[in-house]
Amino acid sequence: MLTRYKIYASFNELPLGWDALAKHDVLLQSHYLQAMEEATPTNIQWFYIGVFKNEALEGIAIAQRVQLYLKDMFRNTQVSCIKTFFKDVVSRVLKGNILVVGNLTHTGQHGLFYNPKALLKTEFFEAIFSALDDITDRIKNNQNKKIRAVALKDFFKDDAIHEAKAIFDSENLHQVYVQPNMILSVRPEWKTFQDYLQSLNKKYRDRYKRARKKRNSIKTVEMDLDAIEKHTPELHRFYMNVSNNAKFNTFVLPENHFYSLKLQLKENFKVFGYYLKGELVGFFTLILNNEDLETYFLGYDKAHQYPNQLYLNMLYDMLEFAISNQLKKVVYARTAMEIKSSVGAKSKPMVVYLKHTNSFLNGIFRLIFKLMNPSEDWQVRHPFK
Repeated sequence: MLTRYKIYASFNELPLGWDALAKHDVLLQSHYLQAMEEATPTNIQWFYIGVFKNEALEGIAIAQRVQLYLKDMFRNTQVSCIKTFFKDVVSRVLKGNILVVGNLTHTGQHGLFYNPKALLKTEFFEAIFSALDDITDRIKNNQNKKIRAVALKDFFKDDAIHEAKAIFDSENLHQVYVQPNMILSVRPEWKTFQDYLQSLNKKYRDRYKRARKKRNSIKTVEMDLDAIEKHTPELHRFYMNVSNNAKFNTFVLPENHFYSLKLQLKENFKVFGYYLKGELVGFFTLILNNEDLETYFLGYDKAHQYPNQLYLNMLYDMLEFAISNQLKKVVYARTAMEIKSSVGAKSKPMVVYLKHTNSFLNGIFRLIFKLMNPSEDWQVRHPFK
């Protein structure tokens, strides 16, 4: 039986059956991909891979060509854990183009899927790696750019993908641990947010009460498409306040990003604004992904973050939305693990597979990646009775 792949350069070229195969994941579906293409970071180029068995589409993957530059990787933060020397090392090794299987703008495995009843794992990944070689050649021939590194991102420690280790080894890919994904499973007995609060021990109920008190008269309002369009400059400025505080970044969202997602995803994308006396002072965004609530980007006016505990209040509001809408999980993503742990999220280890196309540099790539992805010391919290 014949297995073949085909590469597509845009969402509007995707074959029939793509969305049916991706029905389990909004972030693989064409309307999401359209939104991303129309509002993607300037340093990201999208490719799509279809894997066919006997002319039937049985596997799909997203690949991103990412152009990394020093100004994007290391922002002008007041506090940096990476010294100038290490910045220079990382930038020299990675500066240029990398090819990522997955979505660099979102935590989690939202980059590939195949029908195991039609394709063997080996068949699927052999097709994917052949397609990546093809994409690499196209980028070299059409744009005269060399791919410096290849990565397959964000797999859980217990994911079945690791059974394909022999294939990854043959491709000289390293398995590297990255920061965990923070996930809160909504308990069946939490019918209301009050039920969640009752499940907390006194210390964390009191913490919740303090956070709500510090929020003062700030109101949380869901923003419709018109409101998002009206406040686009503020939303982007608030997002940049948070983004610029990160130790390492690979992209900057364009100003129209949230508007584009709302336009295409409609009720599956939510933007909630924090208003103080009618003035927008912060926001957070959510993606409804079947029974999962995927937290997305947020932002705030720095003057209100600490006095009003905006970030902690946002975490509570995200969970309250999930409980009210009978969702099963809140995917809080990585970063700020300790504060997310304090509301009940648990860490799930994640790995990526990656290699440098230079064989010598590939030998030390684990060390380089650790510099890119510094570990954080944090204390696990136990908020429940």
